[in-house]
Amino acid sequence: MTPNRSFFTPLLMTLAVLAMAGCKSQDAVESRAVESTVGQNTQGAVSVRMAAVTGGQTEGIPLRFSGIIRATQRATLTFQVSGTLREQAIELGQKVAAGDVLARVYNPALEPARDSAQARLDELNTQYDQASREWDRSSRLHERGVVSEQNLEQIAARRDGLKASVATARASLAEASRLLDESVLKAPFSGRVEALLVERDEFVAAGEPVMRLSSPNGREVEVRVPAYMLSHVTLGQLLPVWSVQDRSRPPETGSIVEIAQAGGVRGELHPVLVSLPADTLEPGEPVEVGITPTQTVATTVPLLSVMKSSSGASVFRVVDGYANRVPVVVNRVIGERVVVGSGNLKPGDQVVYAGMTRLSEGDAVEVQ
Repeated sequence: MTPNRSFFTPLLMTLAVLAMAGCKSQDAVESRAVESTVGQNTQGAVSVRMAAVTGGQTEGIPLRFSGIIRATQRATLTFQVSGTLREQAIELGQKVAAGDVLARVYNPALEPARDSAQARLDELNTQYDQASREWDRSSRLHERGVVSEQNLEQIAARRDGLKASVATARASLAEASRLLDESVLKAPFSGRVEALLVERDEFVAAGEPVMRLSSPNGREVEVRVPAYMLSHVTLGQLLPVWSVQDRSRPPETGSIVEIAQAGGVRGELHPVLVSLPADTLEPGEPVEVGITPTQTVATTVPLLSVMKSSSGASVFRVVDGYANRVPVVVNRVIGERVVVGSGNLKPGDQVVYAGMTRLSEGDAVEVQ
């Protein structure tokens, strides 16, 4: 029986179409595989998102404390004797040299006391000289048997008593002379007269302040701070000092030279002494000293950056474009961040918080 050609013709056409479709499908799959391979080779890095590690020592809000500039070397001068201020040889603001006479007081008893002590010393010296000569003569007569041993001892005792009296009189004269010298006030160092506290012809008691003197060499300011601030200052620390009178003036730089010890009185303020160069602010000028407290902040990372596994928690830290797994210890959660303990992380490090599912140790990364 001869086959019917009309039956085979459609069948052959169908097989040809399927073969062509199969070839096109295979070409498409191979093309997509090549494109995928080419795309992966050209891109390479895994797209991620990163955030910085926070923590360490940070500066708090700057605080300003008020004070008054004063000279480093200063003195409030007084007389050691009472009297009437008869002479004041200087003016307010005048510059003086060490040893210059500044003022005198008059006390009517001082000069007579000095003169009396001098006269008493002269009298005793004369008597002592006479007793010494008498002992010399009696000693020679005693050797010849004219003066007895008892008389010689009496003369020697009188001579020795006068010698002791002379020493006492000399001390009295020195004291009287010193008191008279104390009626004259002299500058203990070179400087400038800051204040005159007593007017001429006024009575001045012993130890009463008469004037204030300051040296131009060096400036300082004392500020008082609460006890908790003592842990934020150290000797030698540099601090800004602003002039209250001239706000536009840039701050001077002072250094801490003294820090008071913290006491046990609650709410007590403690002095901190700040030294400044001599050619900066003038004594008496009000200033503000800036102290910025430091605060210790815990090391934190984003909550989404922490991964948990059987070996513990870890994060991916990115260094030079590559991801490295860093183990961490989770302490507590604060909002959207986690306080971690890790000696391998430091503030400013970059950690991955998105795209970690496609990331492995040592992969190159790029930031989205």
